[in-house]
Amino acid sequence: MVPPGAGPWDPSRHPAGAQPHAAAGSGWDPSRPRPDAPAGGAGWAPAPFPADPETADGRDPRTHRPRTHRPRTHDPRTHAAPADDRPGDAGAPDPGGRRAGRRARAEDPAEAAAGRQAPGAGRASRRSGRAEAPAGDRRRGRVVKAVAGFAAAAACCMFVLRGSEALGGIGGDRSGPAPAAAVDAPDPGRVLQIVAHPDDDLYFMNPDLRYSIAAGHPVTTVYLTAGEADGINATEGKQASTPPNKPAYAEARQNGIRAAYARMATGDRGSAWKRTVAPTRGGGQAEVDVLVAKPEVNLVWLQLREAGTVYDSAPDSLHGLWDGKTSALGAQLSSGTPVKQRFSYSKDQVVRTLVGVLEQYKPTTVRAQDPTPGRFPDTRKYTDHQDHFYGARFVQAALAAYAKDVDAKDRPHFAVQNYVGYFNGSLPSALGPDEAKEKLDILDTYAWLDKQNHCGSNAGCGDLKVADHPAGNGWTSTVNYARGTGTSWLTSDKEHGLWAFKVLDGQVALWHRSGPIGAWSGPRLLPGTGMDPGVATVTLPDGRIAAFGTRTSFGARPADYRREVVYAVQKGPGTEEFGDWQSLGTPETTDENWTSDISAPAVAVDGSGQLAAYVRDGAGSLRGRVQLAGGGWGPWASYGGADLHGTPVTAADGAGRRMVFAATTKSVVGWAQPKPGAPLGPATPTGLPDTTLPLTAEGREGGVRLWFRKPGSGNVRTALVTGEGGLKVNHLTDLGGLQGFGSVTASGHVLAGRSAGGLLGAGLGEGRPWERSPLMFVGAPSSTKTGRDTVSLAVVGLDARLYVTSSADDADAHLAPWLPVGPRNAAPPAAPR
Repeated sequence: MVPPGAGPWDPSRHPAGAQPHAAAGSGWDPSRPRPDAPAGGAGWAPAPFPADPETADGRDPRTHRPRTHRPRTHDPRTHAAPADDRPGDAGAPDPGGRRAGRRARAEDPAEAAAGRQAPGAGRASRRSGRAEAPAGDRRRGRVVKAVAGFAAAAACCMFVLRGSEALGGIGGDRSGPAPAAAVDAPDPGRVLQIVAHPDDDLYFMNPDLRYSIAAGHPVTTVYLTAGEADGINATEGKQASTPPNKPAYAEARQNGIRAAYARMATGDRGSAWKRTVAPTRGGGQAEVDVLVAKPEVNLVWLQLREAGTVYDSAPDSLHGLWDGKTSALGAQLSSGTPVKQRFSYSKDQVVRTLVGVLEQYKPTTVRAQDPTPGRFPDTRKYTDHQDHFYGARFVQAALAAYAKDVDAKDRPHFAVQNYVGYFNGSLPSALGPDEAKEKLDILDTYAWLDKQNHCGSNAGCGDLKVADHPAGNGWTSTVNYARGTGTSWLTSDKEHGLWAFKVLDGQVALWHRSGPIGAWSGPRLLPGTGMDPGVATVTLPDGRIAAFGTRTSFGARPADYRREVVYAVQKGPGTEEFGDWQSLGTPETTDENWTSDISAPAVAVDGSGQLAAYVRDGAGSLRGRVQLAGGGWGPWASYGGADLHGTPVTAADGAGRRMVFAATTKSVVGWAQPKPGAPLGPATPTGLPDTTLPLTAEGREGGVRLWFRKPGSGNVRTALVTGEGGLKVNHLTDLGGLQGFGSVTASGHVLAGRSAGGLLGAGLGEGRPWERSPLMFVGAPSSTKTGRDTVSLAVVGLDARLYVTSSADDADAHLAPWLPVGPRNAAPPAAPR
C-alpha cells in the first residue's frame, strides 16, 4: 500500500539493505493522488501466475490431538488453550478414540483415479520429518499442487484470461496500454483478508487462503493489531525466564507470517519480501510487504495495540475504541518495521484507514472474522477473542462506507465471507486428514519449530508461544464459515427460468434468466443496504419468490449495533421487481446479551400454504415466526433445542408437513409438524452421528432427505427422514466424495460442494465418479431443477461473478461448460502514462 502514483521500488536507487519509505505525515488518500502521480491514479491488475500442475498423491497424515467438545478457556496471548486444558499435548492420542475413528475412511474410486491413495494404517509421529525444516518448507503441499493444476487448466482451457500485465509493485502503474482481453474473459478476482492478529488467517481462514495463493489469485492480508500480547516470545517452559519485549515479539510474529506466506506461495520460507511504508487514510502509517517472487501476495500491517485479554474489559483496545471507552487507540510498532512514525487512531480513523485499503486493492472477495460469535450459555463469556469480533465490526463499518462512498463504476462488486474463530475447537473436525496436515505444516512454519535464524532477525523468526502446540485448540483440523452456508439462493419458476440471489456490496444482487434458454440479466442490486452474507429463497403458493436474509445496522452508540431478519417479495410471478425489505425483527433482546448472534433464516411453505422462517438464536435454541392468514406474522416462538450451531434447514415432506433440522456438536436435532398448518412439534433427537455443521434438506421420496459431511473426512453422507408417527431416520449412507468441507447442494441427480483443494466437486448420480470443476467460489453452491430431468447449478466465484452450468440426467450425464453471467467484475483500468 504505497501512495497512488508511486512507481515500483527500484533497488538501484537505494543503499543496500535500505527500504523505501513514504514521506512522513503525507496522508494517503487514493481519491487525492500526490502531485507526482500520473493522471488516473495507481491501478494494478496482476495476471495469474502459472500453477504447478503436479497432481496430488497420498501421504500418511500426522497424528492430530484429540479434543473434547466442551468449550474451553483460552490463553489470550496465544489464542490456544492452556496446557492443562489441551488433552493430548503430553502424548499420542488413543488410536481407538473417537477422533481416530472419525479419520478412518474408505478409498474413493474417483480419488484413486486421480492418483490419491488412502492414508496408511500407521500414523507418523507429530515430529517426524521435521529435522530438516528448510527442506520441508520447500515441499509444495500435494493437494495444493493438484489445485494449482486444475486452476491452470481452467485458465488455459475453460476460461480465456487476459494477457500478462506487468506488476511493478503494489500501487505501481502499467506503462502503455494493457494487452487486449478476450471478450467476456473473467477477471481472476482479488482476495482481501482483514484479521485482528498475526496467525488468525492461518488458524481460521485456511485452507481457503492456501487455495487462493496456489491458484494465483492476488491475495492481500491486513493485520489490524501488532499481536504483541505480553511481549514474551518463548515456549511454555521458558516463558518465566524470558524478559518481555513487545516490539520484538511483534516482529517475531511478522517474521513467522512472512515465512508461512512465502512457503505457501513459493515453497521456500526464506523467499524475499520488499517492505515499504505507506501513509494511511486515517493519518497514520502502515507497513506493506510484497513477496518479490509472487508480487500478487501482499501483507499490510496496521500495528495497533491488541487487547491482551480474551474476555476481560480492556478499554485500550479495538473493543474499547468501538464502544467509546477510549477516544483513540495507539500503535505498537514492531522492532523491525520500517514504520517510524508514532500515531493513534480514533474509531472513525480506523474505518477510514480500512476504506483506503479497500480503495487501493479493489477486492472482489473480502474475508473477515465473525462479528457476532455469541456467548457461552453458562458463563456468558464470548466464544471468541474480543479483538476478533470487534475487529470484524470495524470491517463491517468500513465495507458499508466503501460501498456507499465509492461510486460503483470506480470499484468492482465484492462478496464477503466470515469465519468462525475460537469455537472451532469445540466443533467436529471439518477437514480430511490430508487437508489438516497441510494446514498444520503451515502453522509449523509460523511457529518456527527448528529455531534456525533463517530470517536474520534478533527478535526471532516465528511465534514460539505456539511452538509447543501449533495445532492450537484443534483449529488446524477444521474450518467453518460463520454465515453464507445456505444452498437455496438459486431457484426456478414454472417457466423453467432461473433466479439467483447473492449478497454483493452489502446488498442483495439478483440475476435472472427467462425461460430455459432465455438471456441472462444482472447483477442488479435490490435497494437496501447492510445485508449479511446468506440469502434463502422460497416460492409462495401464488408463484412469487420471497428472499430472506439478515441485516446488520450500527450507529454511534454500542447499543445501536443490531441484526434482524428481513424479507422481500416479488411483486408478481416472473417480474424482476421486488417489494421493499420488511423486517421480522430478532428473537434476541440486545447486543450486549448475545452479540446479535442469530443465524441466517431457513424458510419453507407447508402443504397448507403457510410460510415460516426459523433461526438459531444466541442461546443455541430454535426460534421462528409463522405468517398468518391475513399476511401478518405471529410472534417469535421458542421451539427448544440446545447446543444448536450453524444455520438450521427446513423442507416439507410428501404430506406437506414442514420439518426443521439443526446440527449440534454431537448430532442433529429435528422438529416436524404433525400435519400441515399445525404448530411445529417438539425438538426430537434424530440419532444421527455428528456432522461438520452445514446441513442441506430437500423434500423427496415422501420424506425430507438430509445431506451433510462426515467429520474428519469430508465425505458426504445422506439420510431420509420421515414424519409419519414421529421423526424417523432411514438408511444413513456414505456417498464418498472428494474430501472437501462446507455445504453441499442437492437437486435431482446432482450433488455438489467444495472439494479438497477448493474447487467445486460434483457427483452426477449413483455409480458415476465424482468430478472436479475448475472453479473456486465464495460461500456455498446452489442448485435447482429446471425441468423433469435437468438440474442447474451455480456458484459465485472469487471474482464475485455468477457462474452457471447444468446437467441432464441421462446415461451420459455431465456438467455443461460454465457460463459466466454479467460483465467482467474487473478493477477499473489505470490510465496509460
